[in-house]
Amino acid sequence: MTIRLNVLFLCTGNSARSIMAEAILSHRGEGRFNAYSAGSHPSGKVRPEALRQIESAGMRTAGLRSKSWDEFAAEGAPSMDFVITVCDQAANEACPYWPGQPMSAHWGIADPAAVRGTPAEIALAFREAFEILDRRIGLFLSLPFGVLHPPAMKREIEKIGRS
Repeated sequence: MTIRLNVLFLCTGNSARSIMAEAILSHRGEGRFNAYSAGSHPSGKVRPEALRQIESAGMRTAGLRSKSWDEFAAEGAPSMDFVITVCDQAANEACPYWPGQPMSAHWGIADPAAVRGTPAEIALAFREAFEILDRRIGLFLSLPFGVLHPPAMKREIEKIGRS
């Protein structure tokens, strides 16, 4: 029996970056991981530009929705093995904190939902965020889960956020 690891991607609004990360890991880690996303202050809607990026990569968008992290703190919620924040601390964006024992890391990515400009400039910001997430999740999936001791695993996951 294969143990599936639970991964929660957190952001503030849960409308773009964390949603894209959930979709990428659900697609690329199918059978090995359960991917989730949430926000500390969810916007209540998924940005259509994020959905377009996911769809253009041939990934499923069904079931993706902006939701509060309260859903994952409630009784009966799945227990998380990993919690990864994707907010951009460099832009002074408040990153949510997840209490408890899951392994955590920060993978800061500029918020494409904050970009103002032409439709082409906005689409480019979403594509760039998607590509960064896709690359980082690819690195995450290549880690030797079950082999590295927790401190070494944490270092590797944090290193991915700096790549």
